[in-house]
Amino acid sequence: MRNPWRATVLGSQVAELLRRPGRFAATGLSLFIAAFVVFGAVVAQQIITATAVETFRGTPEAVSVVVTPGDDGPDIGEAGLREIRRTPGVTEAVGRIEDGAPLDGSAVERYLALSADPGTGALSHVRLVEGAYPSGPGRLAVNTRAAREYGLAPGASLTLLRPEPDGDGTRRVTVEVSGIVRGTTTADEEPTGYAPGAHLGNLLGVPGYSRVDIRTGTTSVASGSAAELTELVERVRRAVPEARVRPGDEVRDEEAREAVAEAKDSLELVAVFLAVAVGAAVLVATSTFRIVFARRVRQLALLRAVGASPRRLAAALVAEGAAVGLLAGATGVLAAWGCGQLVPPAARRFGNDLFAPSGLPLGEALLTVAGTGLLAVLAVLAPSLTASRVSPLQALRSAASGEGGAHGVGRTALGLLCAVGAAFLAWQQYGALPEPGDTGFDRFEALTVVVLSGGLAFLALIALGPRLIRPVLSAVAVPLRRTGAAGRLAVAGVGGAPGRAASVSVVVALGVCLVGATLTCLASLNAHERYRQAVEAPADFSLYARDDGALDRSLAADLASRRELADVTAFRTAEVVNGARSATISDLDLAAVRSGVGLAARTGSLDGLGPAHVVVDADHAHELGVGAGDRVTLTFEGRPVHLTVAATLPGAGPYGGNFFVPAADLTRMGMAAAPTRVTANASQDGAQGRTDGRRAVTDTLTGPERGDGRVLAEDTAEQAGASDDLRTMATTVIMVLGLTVLVAVTGVATTASLTVVERKREFGLLRALGLSGAAVHRMVTVECALYGALGGILGLALGVPYSWLVVRVAEASAPFTVPTGQLAAVFTALVLVTAAAGMVPALRASRTSPTVAVAQTE
Repeated sequence: MRNPWRATVLGSQVAELLRRPGRFAATGLSLFIAAFVVFGAVVAQQIITATAVETFRGTPEAVSVVVTPGDDGPDIGEAGLREIRRTPGVTEAVGRIEDGAPLDGSAVERYLALSADPGTGALSHVRLVEGAYPSGPGRLAVNTRAAREYGLAPGASLTLLRPEPDGDGTRRVTVEVSGIVRGTTTADEEPTGYAPGAHLGNLLGVPGYSRVDIRTGTTSVASGSAAELTELVERVRRAVPEARVRPGDEVRDEEAREAVAEAKDSLELVAVFLAVAVGAAVLVATSTFRIVFARRVRQLALLRAVGASPRRLAAALVAEGAAVGLLAGATGVLAAWGCGQLVPPAARRFGNDLFAPSGLPLGEALLTVAGTGLLAVLAVLAPSLTASRVSPLQALRSAASGEGGAHGVGRTALGLLCAVGAAFLAWQQYGALPEPGDTGFDRFEALTVVVLSGGLAFLALIALGPRLIRPVLSAVAVPLRRTGAAGRLAVAGVGGAPGRAASVSVVVALGVCLVGATLTCLASLNAHERYRQAVEAPADFSLYARDDGALDRSLAADLASRRELADVTAFRTAEVVNGARSATISDLDLAAVRSGVGLAARTGSLDGLGPAHVVVDADHAHELGVGAGDRVTLTFEGRPVHLTVAATLPGAGPYGGNFFVPAADLTRMGMAAAPTRVTANASQDGAQGRTDGRRAVTDTLTGPERGDGRVLAEDTAEQAGASDDLRTMATTVIMVLGLTVLVAVTGVATTASLTVVERKREFGLLRALGLSGAAVHRMVTVECALYGALGGILGLALGVPYSWLVVRVAEASAPFTVPTGQLAAVFTALVLVTAAAGMVPALRASRTSPTVAVAQTE
């Protein structure tokens, strides 16, 4: 038999939903944001994929078939290329060679990549900019980057260093630069020379081609007929049976997948942090449902009084929450899809070519909507169970406050248990932290333990939040209590409802914890990256003598006189014995190293390096077990040298040095005065500055006996690219974590809006007692700001210690760096944003009439 109460209870909930849609809009706002950002990530991935497919041109569209050597097979020789060209249906076939060679005639190392290309036609990867494309032997065209960095122009000559055919020795191949070209398929990523395949093969002495591209002209094969293309592929396979033959579309699809792989990896990283934002949305929605149901306690009690069971009441409330979630999910999906359609045309207005996806991904859209409904059910479950247990006698009382009573012994015990588990895991990982140079440490396992400990710590914060709010508030509120009645009332309002304050502040704390930890880890890893750059590429140019001898003593002065060069430094290195192990000692002035701000001491201070003192690299310091203030004994040419450790480095030393002493000490040890290495920087930044500096070095080195040289600027550029990648990834993570803060701010605004309705009689009474509307406005605004302040304090207190653990696990030699200014800016901005989120509710509260104080109902 049908239960009439089911229809009655559900009908009452539907009526309430229709009667007060604004209240439920506030409940679904955080869920809407969650659906928007999740489906927005799906749309972003589709835009990136569509853009890569449309714009990436690794293999020209004119290529119908691609031939490459078979597995472990030889390159395709001239005979094979001729067979391919004779195959029916083949209009054009060009051989590709990818090689390279160092350049002779310079005191510094230069390298030129070499590529075979026809130079004209549909299969060419380059377009002529200046001069003529090579049409005979002994000529090359170079790309714009080679022309710019090596100072080349049509008519210039180059000498390539190639190995002898028998592998014994090096031969010099002189070529003429006939023209300058620009790449059409990819950017000019490195200096490259081009020539037709046959000429380049003869020039380099290579036996064949690493790839052959085939064009089919205007036949049906070129237009994409599957049958004709398959037949051509089979004919080419018969012509070169040992080669691998594939359709051009297959190769282009593979290249497109590789092109979007990096972006997809970034989106997968984003997806991990999106889960955090979704979790924050669930917490905010749970808090909002609890406040809404508390406001409806009389209605729910009346339903209990007329016979509705707690189970039926809870089921109706869950169904109501699911309906709100599904509606919010559908709205979020449509909003994200609409924004995705607007992004490409907006980007094109700013000169960026983006392509919109072809259609709505229906499967992902339905999953997002269903997932949002499930999140709503999870969020409403606990509040609905609590609300369904309301006593029928509540129907005789006024609406209850939204302050739940779930602060019992069980919740406290759970919080303490999570806190103990988090502390145990953190302490266990602290005891297992690696030392610099420890290569056997499992970082992935360690990071997993740290993340698990952090998760338990956050669960403890959720459970113990109501008990932590008042102690933290008492410290924060000291200056507010002196600002007048509005400040004191705001503190009392937040402290009087610790459960509500905790539910909002904990979400804020989650966002601040993750953003603060990311900023701290980034600052520490950036400091380590600067140190690594200072060690691995301390200068643009490094000059050293042949056979590890000494350099001309006047070389440093001659280089310093050139205006194209700066920071010329001369120093000496020698071999010493450390116990049974040989090491390198140097009198390099560590303060003179470019990016010297990146050189930091792990123990002691670099400024403490004086007579009879030494700076030790991390490896030798760990092996000797020494730190600042300890004594070490080295052996130089059979004589012991006793030194005091002034500082230890967090990693390796510049130029391979292990021990660094003052120049006077190295002289007293018996080292000759002539330098063994001279370094210099280009006086101007950028590629042109390095090119000018390279010429200055070449002109100064009038004879090979004055030294050999090596360009370190390219290494620096690569490291700068790595730093840029690190910053890009961190920026992406921070932007995604900002969604968590956005959800938290939404929770502050929603909570403030609902509590203004809940506290109308309180505000009316305050107005009746003489508090002005402006004071009420300030009171509510300060309450919202306090939510941000409490969340910021709790988040930083949790995030900074865990970021220290993450840094030590990720890179033991990285100096822990707290970006105090950035963290202060995040905290201040958060307080201001949460205060701004309460401006509209505060305006409504300030307009409350004093006559509301005498009302019996809302």
